[in-house]
Amino acid sequence: MRDCFCTINLDQEEVYRTQVVEKSLSPFFSEEFYFEIPRTFQYLSFYVYDKNVLQRDLRIGKVAIKKEDLCNHSGRETWFSLQPIDSNSEVQGKVHLELKLNELITENGTVCHVKACHGLPLINGQSCDPYATVSLVGPSRNDQKKTKVKKKTSNPQFNEIFYFEVTRSSSYTRKSQFQVEEEDIEKLEIRYVDRLVEQWKPGPRCFLGEIKVPVNVLRMMYLLQPRDNGNKSSKTDDLGSLRLNICYTEDYVLPSEYYGPLKTLLLKSPDVQPISASSAYILGEICRDKNDAVLPLVRLLLHHDKLVPFATAVAELDLKDTQDANTIFRGNSLATRCLDEMMKIVGRHYLKVTLKPILDEICESSKSCEIDPIKLKEGDNVENNKENLRYYVDKLFSTIVKSSMSCPTVMCDIFYSLRQMATQRFPNDPHVQYSAVSSFVFLRFFAVAVVSPHTFHLRLHHPDPQTVRTLTLISKTIQTLGSWGRSVPKLNVYICCFGSEMYKRAQGRTRIGKKNFKKRWFCLTSRELTYHKQPGSYAIYTIPVKNILAVEKLEESSFNKKNMFQVIHTEKPLYVQANNCVEANEWIDVLCRVSRCNQNRLSSYHPSAYLNGNWLCCLETSENALGCKPCTAGVPADIQIDIDEDRETERIYSLFTLSLLKLQKMEEACGTIAVYQGPQKEPDDYSNFVIEDSVTTFKTIQQIKSVVEKLDEPHEKYRKKRSSSAKYGSK
Repeated sequence: MRDCFCTINLDQEEVYRTQVVEKSLSPFFSEEFYFEIPRTFQYLSFYVYDKNVLQRDLRIGKVAIKKEDLCNHSGRETWFSLQPIDSNSEVQGKVHLELKLNELITENGTVCHVKACHGLPLINGQSCDPYATVSLVGPSRNDQKKTKVKKKTSNPQFNEIFYFEVTRSSSYTRKSQFQVEEEDIEKLEIRYVDRLVEQWKPGPRCFLGEIKVPVNVLRMMYLLQPRDNGNKSSKTDDLGSLRLNICYTEDYVLPSEYYGPLKTLLLKSPDVQPISASSAYILGEICRDKNDAVLPLVRLLLHHDKLVPFATAVAELDLKDTQDANTIFRGNSLATRCLDEMMKIVGRHYLKVTLKPILDEICESSKSCEIDPIKLKEGDNVENNKENLRYYVDKLFSTIVKSSMSCPTVMCDIFYSLRQMATQRFPNDPHVQYSAVSSFVFLRFFAVAVVSPHTFHLRLHHPDPQTVRTLTLISKTIQTLGSWGRSVPKLNVYICCFGSEMYKRAQGRTRIGKKNFKKRWFCLTSRELTYHKQPGSYAIYTIPVKNILAVEKLEESSFNKKNMFQVIHTEKPLYVQANNCVEANEWIDVLCRVSRCNQNRLSSYHPSAYLNGNWLCCLETSENALGCKPCTAGVPADIQIDIDEDRETERIYSLFTLSLLKLQKMEEACGTIAVYQGPQKEPDDYSNFVIEDSVTTFKTIQQIKSVVEKLDEPHEKYRKKRSSSAKYGSK
């Protein structure tokens, strides 16, 4: 019996690893990994390992699929026979060469300029010490020269020139072109070999790849290839098989101007009434797998601040079909999938600051939390395990319910809408406003991240089996507690998180006279900053959190008052005086935290006020002048979301193109309903489509078909242009 796990590799670079399946010769992994490929590669490989605690893990076999063959296996499950692992075939990276024939150097000869190598594999997780050997191979010669060793690098810069003497053709004259006899030199071979050093003694050498090219080529970048005898193992044993379901897509993104009409049509979706007639909703309806549509759609809408109204509208459509408050948002509809994807994208930093410290403690302490009598190991104490489980759950749950100030603004806005809609849909259930949010926060967000921390980049690899069992128990407990919405009042992410009495300068709405300072009660939630005449009274003024551009201290000289700070938002700055320096710092800190995800945050500000026609700090006369001092409250680097809107629009175009047949059926269904006021065809043709307004839906489908047809033409031109594709190892 073996303890097996599997890794997913791009050439020799491991990108994901499954959990370990203990004591099995037929392990069932059942794990999904989605990732975007950030670089060129030759093979997508899957390695099966036998876990070894004391020594290095034993590699059982592999499945390696060439990049150009991935499309042949995409979208279907296939059994692949495991192949032996041969070090001579394990290569990746590319080499930059310049080759030329030159008789002016040594009267006659060839020159090889080895410039650099890029993307060599890591050996045992570390950069190697690479060098290159350059061989000129012919029928009766094998001249070899070697570069210097470059220490600890995967991108060595050699920049070395080698000269080889060659014979002239018998028909050569100084007036004729210099040539090389075909039988004298057949090819030039570049081979990379690694030398590992253990202490002061040379270690074993490891082949990293080679390339063979004719001598008459010019400067080129080549992908390294396996050795001639690579992948030719003498082993004939049956190593078993690996069952894979690979979904591979490859998009070619055109210049931005081509995507304008489709992008405009998609971004109008939140404003279409009903939402089921919008292009974004129709995309989810016609795609074979809604998940294919959700990722590019969410990214595009998120990039243009359109996700909140769209997600709110499709969630409202979901609620119409929900009859029981206990099952609210528990299905896999377009709404729930959009929210799931949104939380993965914008909630990464939120998970990191909330869960990572506790998950690190759980994974590194190795305390058992097993409470199932059947699964207890010899020597385990059930009471101790219960106490360990209780400690971790209490600590984790307490951290989650206190984390509302770290929750991204986008998530807060959507959760607020969900609460409002759930209350209207089930007015007699006072707890539905909590369960509507907890179904996402706990069941679909925190609980999933706890049980699979590696997929959310909270841990480098899949935890060991015992830790997986511990995390599973904690996750299930968290789900149970989270489903008790009524016992978790702090799930209301719009509770008054911060409130105190301070002074504010009048905003220009006072009677004629000098602007003065008034005592007001300030209240901050995750959604808005308000001030009131007194606690509990209506809000005199409201600043949405999403409109806050910066929060900074204000120089005392502005109004001759201490402990002042300014809230810079889309209207005039709000100048506030706190009761003491500690309170001022607390307000600045908490306001910066709740607004840190705002896309239009300022990079500079004015440390003084704008009075009597100029800024007191820099004397600029324009009230809209750029700030003269850098903002102090920076946004964490990993909270920025890098979204390429052209790429996402191209993906959506590809999905529409692949689903044209279903789009046509939906168009026919709209026509039938509009004319005959009801279905006149077989129900299977369009019974799964949601068509609330056949006329509006029909118009939207016509617009989709029009913009897709316009995009077809530049794509067809591009396909013809690259019809002659190069092979690896060639130019």
